[in-house]
Amino acid sequence: MHAGERAEKNPERPAYIMAESGQIITFKQLEDESNRGAHLFRKLGLKRGDHIAILMENHPKYLQICLAAMRSGLYFTCISYRLQEQEVEYIVKDCQSKVFITSKDQKALVDRLQVSLPDHNYMLDGATAGFENWEEAIAEMPTTRIADESIGGSMLYSSGTTGRPKGIMKPLPEGEFAGNEGANLIAALYGASENSIYLSPAPLYHSAPLTFTMGFLMSGITCVIMSHFEPEAAISAIERYKVTHSQWVPTMFIRMLKLDDDVRLAYNVESLECAIHAAAPCPIKVKEDMIEWWGRVLFEYYAGTEANGFVTINSDEWLAHRGSVGRSLTAALHIVDENGEEVPLGEVGTIYFEGGGEFEYFNDKEKTDESRHPKGWTTLGDVGYVDEEDYLYLTDRKSYMIISGGVNIYPQETENILVIHPKVMDVAVFGVPNSDFGEEVKAVVQPKDFSEAGPELEEELIEFCRSQISHIKCPRSIDFDEELPRHPTGKLYKRLLKDRYWAGHKKRIA
Repeated sequence: MHAGERAEKNPERPAYIMAESGQIITFKQLEDESNRGAHLFRKLGLKRGDHIAILMENHPKYLQICLAAMRSGLYFTCISYRLQEQEVEYIVKDCQSKVFITSKDQKALVDRLQVSLPDHNYMLDGATAGFENWEEAIAEMPTTRIADESIGGSMLYSSGTTGRPKGIMKPLPEGEFAGNEGANLIAALYGASENSIYLSPAPLYHSAPLTFTMGFLMSGITCVIMSHFEPEAAISAIERYKVTHSQWVPTMFIRMLKLDDDVRLAYNVESLECAIHAAAPCPIKVKEDMIEWWGRVLFEYYAGTEANGFVTINSDEWLAHRGSVGRSLTAALHIVDENGEEVPLGEVGTIYFEGGGEFEYFNDKEKTDESRHPKGWTTLGDVGYVDEEDYLYLTDRKSYMIISGGVNIYPQETENILVIHPKVMDVAVFGVPNSDFGEEVKAVVQPKDFSEAGPELEEELIEFCRSQISHIKCPRSIDFDEELPRHPTGKLYKRLLKDRYWAGHKKRIA
């Protein structure tokens, strides 16, 4: 069913609800406003394959603009409003956007931009110098479909956790736009139907929240959009809106689990049928606790914005293969060593996909080539191993590996141990300079109660870690921060932490 037909059939059905305010945008409103946006893009001369850039909070019109671009056959680049102005400038320039759209809430950031913005710039909820008002511009446009609808798509940038962000460009799908793209996959994988209610607690500028929200929305499913994640508010939203499906990252699980039990267990979450999670390996204890709390509704997957492969596992499978992220659905898996040779089952190596989707890093042939194996396979740069039943286990990012005295140490394992300590809210583990061994293991911890930070807690955490895993994998020292530089989607900016310790050193391991 075309999106327009769905809107005609159920015009007052909520397409999405803003969780905090309760504001409802119906499928009729979504259809009309996205059609107006598409007509504006055509009026501005944009054609299939052109690019626009969006810099906004989770605004009520965010999804309308994305859908307008998608039905116009455009690439849309969603940019984090948490970036610094020089980072925004880089992305706006690099993605070659012909239209830049922001909101009045982002005026302070936008005013600091020095880059030459595109010829066409719009602001929601008002306007400032160099910008036209978006609402006024589309008000003159018709609500009918444009004559040459085709399928567009996002071109998002990596979070830049280890350097410059890179644009991830995939070929645009062929065929006519129907507004139900992804519906069959959502139904087959997660049992979703038009009676489902989907909760998105994360920023829409990030790949997974945007992709899943658009997928559920174009399946005719009502979505509930949180302006930002807050642990109690998220659980409350499940109860309030009778949420059946949702999408999370492990740090959200950790923060919800660390709520006091009288708060955490005060809400009814029995409506949940499917809680999708990814973005980082989930500590085994955390996932066990979530399954005990929510039931066997957790569905994990491993994939990237690059969409070169998709690995998935449900709760029953995971309980039989604890720590796994599942088996590959869309591509063949290969685990290879530093020489590009495949390793035996159970041995750790770089993860490659064969036969998955195509992608390239926009304007960066070197990075694109680095992601390719001589046989044409592609990698996201992650490290892991496969068991005898073809279940994949993630070890860490290759770039995060610590080399201490010639021994390879993957910090994810150490982080997974420390984060379950009751006095730890968040943790980052990485390598710092050591004159004898090259690198040594360092942890930076965000305590649950910062007043406890100090030598006694440091000693307690080191001993706790040593009681669980090999001493060589444990931190030799721990520093404390009130808050770690973590992206709302769960990714940790280790680069910002590591820079403190590598300043002035000639050799720096990425």
